[in-house]
Amino acid sequence: MNKYNLEELKEKLERCKNIPIEEINPDDVDNIEDIKISRKKCREERILDFIATTKNPYAFKVNGTLVKISFSNNRSTKDCINRVIKSLYK
Repeated sequence: MNKYNLEELKEKLERCKNIPIEEINPDDVDNIEDIKISRKKCREERILDFIATTKNPYAFKVNGTLVKISFSNNRSTKDCINRVIKSLYK
């Protein structure tokens, strides 16, 4: 997992988390159908790949509709992103 710059990924998460949906340009986010994460990698690497390869890990398009995800304070962001990835790549 040394190929990831963890500080950059943390900064990306913080920056993207705080962008209001009204300020997100739909052309600047990924289509959920286009996001490809290898199932052969361990959970941590899949999460890091998702964060590293998506333009905004908190926003994407589904059938042309802009979607922004957020998380309650009851769970960690890592747990929530892991659940989203697991549900997409069963």
